[in-house]
This record gives sequence, structure tokens and C-alpha cells, in this order.
Amino acid sequence: MLCTLIVGLGRAGLGLHVPVLSRARSQAPGAFADHPIVGLDPGSGPPAGQPDLLIARSLRHAGELLDPARTVVHLCTPPAVRAEVLQEAAGLGFSRFLAEKPLAGDREALREVLRLAREHELRLSVVAPWLHSSLTRRLIRLVGDRGLGGVRSARVTQHKPRFRRSLGSSSHTSAFDVETPHAVGVLLRLLGDARVHRAAGADLRVGPVTVPRMGGAHLELLHAGGVRSEVLSDLSAPVRMRRITLDMAGGSVVGHYAVGQDDDFAQLEITRDGRTTREVFPDDSLLSCVTGAYRAFAGGGDTAASGDLGLHVRTVELLDEAKRLAAGGRAAVPPTDGGSRRKEAITHGR
Repeated sequence: MLCTLIVGLGRAGLGLHVPVLSRARSQAPGAFADHPIVGLDPGSGPPAGQPDLLIARSLRHAGELLDPARTVVHLCTPPAVRAEVLQEAAGLGFSRFLAEKPLAGDREALREVLRLAREHELRLSVVAPWLHSSLTRRLIRLVGDRGLGGVRSARVTQHKPRFRRSLGSSSHTSAFDVETPHAVGVLLRLLGDARVHRAAGADLRVGPVTVPRMGGAHLELLHAGGVRSEVLSDLSAPVRMRRITLDMAGGSVVGHYAVGQDDDFAQLEITRDGRTTREVFPDDSLLSCVTGAYRAFAGGGDTAASGDLGLHVRTVELLDEAKRLAAGGRAAVPPTDGGSRRKEAITHGR
């Protein structure tokens, strides 16, 4: 059974990982040790109002509070410092890591993370709720059984207002690293490998304040089988939406991922021969992701395989290429819903 160390107590660590671990411990007790969760935030002091969280002063102190050989380290730090934290933790004997997406911020950082994993024989998994989602499993079956024919195109729409976090934190420096990694992973799983066809981004503007590159991201991929997919993420949108649409030879499929922790239900609409059926079902995908990772870590299995590490590596490579392309490119924003089209252009770093 495994203990838990969370490094980084911001929105992901404190707001997502701590609550889901409480649920996971009741559902998969054989994977979790009866030991308090240990937390560490190198950039701030102990959080208030967390009685069930044991705070460590440093990674070395965490190694004294826990047995590194029996601990899963949740890397909830910004991608830019992930390799640095990984190296220090590995040097203290920690070897199991569950990293927030994306695995790294760019190709150079990715190479360093993978080098450390090889040299220290680390076991890496990535927090990827969409890949563990019940909705995604249904989509995989629909595409695989070809009951609706082949996929002709795919679109993922990821909208959410993210003003306060973008204005108050520098944990992310590009909208491509916020929601887009979820979408790219699912598209690669459904449609196979891809190359970047087009990419653009937008600044976030609130009155006189501008946050470069954090307003939104638009990405078009060309998959090996000839299918084109696109991702549109708007972090200045007035409403939340996490939707995937598959245009298929014999109909269409629209999936809605849960948009928040307060209501973890997904929806699936299938249109065939002019008739649409709709299904609503529970989909606590983050819980599935975390319990799956701990079971793999506890069972001694190959988490690089079970956790889709290769898929996450490819996602970082594609997003790095997209960010480079967007830095000098311009593209019109595609329709955000139905047939409505926003006319404005979005550019990176303007």
C-alpha cells in the first residue's frame, strides 16, 4: 500500500488532488496506506484549514515523514519547474510520480524529464482524466465498431472563464497548456498520430490588463489516416463547455464531458438516420485516473504502458510545435457553437 506526497498546493494540488484522494481511498483501500497525505508547496507557507494534510518544510523533510520507496509523488508544480523537482525527489529515493498535465512545457523540458526517468528508473504516470473517462471509452467503442462508418472530422470545444487564475498566477504561460492537453490526448487515442496543420493563440485582456498568450488557443491536426481534427479553447468565454463532436460517414456523435467537480456527469448524443438518442451517465474521470494510477503503482505493473506515457510525450511534442507556430501565425477563430462564427482573429503574443 502506498503513501502520498503532493508537491504544489495550488489549484491542482489542493483543489483537485486532495479531495479526489479522499474519495479514492474509500474506493480502492488496498492501494492506499493508512497514513496522512503529506503536502509541500515550495512557493508558499502552509495552507489554512487543512487538518488532514501533513505539511512538509522541504522535499528532504518529506522524505523523513514518508518512506520514499512506498510513496507516490503528485507533481502539481508548473511545467517549467517540473524537471527540477523531479530530479531532487529522485535523488531522495522517490520513484513513483503522478504528474499533472502536460508532462512538460516544451520539447527541451520533456527530454530532461525522460532522461531523469531513465537514469533513476522512475515510474511516471500523468493526470489525464479525459483518457480515463467513461465518455471517452464510449467514443472509442463507437469509432472502433464502425457502426456509424468512419470518422470524417472531429472538433473539441473547451471553453471556460479563467480570469482570476490567469491574472493572479504565472503557473501557466500559454493557453495551450491549460485545457488543450486533454483534447489532444483523446484525439490521438481516437484517430491516431497527427501533425500540426495550423495553430493560433490569443492574449487575455481585462480592461487595461493584458496577460500574454492566456486568452485562448486554436489548433488543427492532420491525422495519419487523413482525418482532420481541431481544438478550440477559449479561456475568456462567459460559459463553460467541454464538448467533442465527431462527424462520421453514417451520422454524428456529440459528447459533453463534465464541466466541474460539482456535477460529474457526462452526456452522449448519437444521430443516425435523422434520429438522435441522448444518454446521461456518471463520469468521475479524475477519480478513475487516480485510482488506476495507484493500482498500477501498487501492483508493480508497467505504468509507462498503462498510463499512456507515450501518448503524453506525443501530446507535449505537438503542443510545443503548436506554440512555436502560433507565436508567429494568425488564424481566424472557427465557430464556437452551432453555426455562429466569431469574426475576430486571434494572435499569439500581440
